[in-house]
Amino acid sequence: MKDLQEATERICDLKGSLVALDALVTAMLHELPAETRARLGQIFALHAEVARTVLLNTPTSEHTIAAFERDAQRTSTMIEAG
Repeated sequence: MKDLQEATERICDLKGSLVALDALVTAMLHELPAETRARLGQIFALHAEVARTVLLNTPTSEHTIAAFERDAQRTSTMIEAG
């Protein structure tokens, strides 16, 4: 039971960290000029493709891959929308 409790606490800790980073990225995107966002979108697409390739070629759960795809699409949309 102790291992399950520790795993649950760690997952909650990671969620909190992820939400804080998401808030930071969202705020930063809203402050970037349009030209910078356009270039960022191109660079993000390249880095996302590398990450996708790594995820698909390593032992990774489908949940992780699905979350990556969902959040990568969401981030791309945020970059485009500004």
